Parts: sequence; C-alpha cells; structure tokens
Amino acid sequence: MLGTWEIILIVLVILLIFGGKKIPELMKGLGKGVKSFKDGVNGKADEESKEEEKKEEVKKEEK
Repeated sequence: MLGTWEIILIVLVILLIFGGKKIPELMKGLGKGVKSFKDGVNGKADEESKEEEKKEEVKKEEK
C-alpha cells in the first residue's frame, strides 16, 4: 500500500515530467477512458441480461 510520502513523490515527479499545463488534459483523457470502460462493461452486462430474458421467453413459449 502506498503511503503519504510515496504519493507526494509520485505527484511531484508527474509535475516535473508533464508540467502544470498538461496535467488537466491528461486527467480529462483518463476520465474519458474510465467512463468509456464503465459504459462498455455496463453495456455488455445489459446485453447479457437481454439475451437471458429472451431465452426465458422462448422456454415459456415452448411449454
């Protein structure tokens, strides 16, 4: 687990590498990536539940 000093050191290194102006752009891109990942995971879960519902309906119709 990362401690306070390790996190501070990582933030300082990132500031030195990218500078203050690029960090908001990087965070915006990271946020979009996470959002798209969540949408993809939720979309796939929705598709699976729809398929299961269709299978159940077919089973009911067969009986």
